[in-house]
Amino acid sequence: MPRLLAIGDIHGCYKALVTLETFVEITPEDTIVTLGDYVDRGPDSRRVLDWLISKDKTHKLIPLRGNHDLMMAQSRNNQDHYDRWLGLGGYAALCSYSPNGKADAGTLENVPQSHWNFLSNRVLPYYESDHFIFVHASYDPDVPMSEQEDYFLYWEKFSYQPRHASGKVVVCGHTSQKSGYPIRTDNAICIDTRAYGSGWLSCLDVESKRLWQANQFGETRKFFLDDVC
Repeated sequence: MPRLLAIGDIHGCYKALVTLETFVEITPEDTIVTLGDYVDRGPDSRRVLDWLISKDKTHKLIPLRGNHDLMMAQSRNNQDHYDRWLGLGGYAALCSYSPNGKADAGTLENVPQSHWNFLSNRVLPYYESDHFIFVHASYDPDVPMSEQEDYFLYWEKFSYQPRHASGKVVVCGHTSQKSGYPIRTDNAICIDTRAYGSGWLSCLDVESKRLWQANQFGETRKFFLDDVC
């Protein structure tokens, strides 16, 4: 039976990503909602974007925009944005593109056009299914998703918000959980489990609440959300 799967913040952790893909046994029939922050901090941003672009051609991929993806896209033509991005994890992303492993000023030129197109034109601000809202960061509970401010979509931290006016449960990332476990309320679930910081990359089947995790060491584990939070 096809599943509706959400994958948390990847942050350049390609080994965790491909380990998770195999562990979950993702198929082309599944719908995969990636919650953003594909780049920065981890060692393999380039390979993560290659994976996403490839899956976009063969699977039902719904890629959302994270604040780090937004910063990378904005850095291309703005020195202030570039400098800020480097200080917030962009250095690691540039290293993944550089032939010599250094994030010097010329490495932006090594980013393929397909990656710029993906970051600027393909990623989405949010996604809604019949019962769930998917977003990178958070939401204003009283505002339709089509009218949400960028701050809520990309920057606001997870909090104990009221349920969204639509009545749907929100699935998000962005607020990394050092425990390695998701955090949830009756109204929202955050599955950023700090893949880049010796934590775990999480994939949630939103209907069954089964959750799979993998890390950069190739380790895996799975459980039901109700058993841990």
